[in-house]
Amino acid sequence: MKMFLISDNVDTLTGMRLAGVEGEIAHGHKEAKEAVEKILEDKDLGILLITEKLSSEIPELVDDIKLNRKRPLLVEIPDRHGSGRNPNFITNYINEAIGIKI
Repeated sequence: MKMFLISDNVDTLTGMRLAGVEGEIAHGHKEAKEAVEKILEDKDLGILLITEKLSSEIPELVDDIKLNRKRPLLVEIPDRHGSGRNPNFITNYINEAIGIKI
């Protein structure tokens, strides 16, 4: 199985290539959707990495992959600018899920 990255950022792609992960750059909804649909045709794909910013461009496709496919495992990663999430997002998530303040 192989791993593939779809990024909106050249620096993230370069870093992942140094780690042996191939990928491509996409910008905007149309390019992101085309890139994801193209790589999903690869039966050897085990893990699809996508930057958080780019995944926010195609939430319907990301949700479809996560909910309706066994493979590939889709992992949203932050880019060099960091995560778009609140710094306390894990604590807030736990508070919402179980109602206990940590």
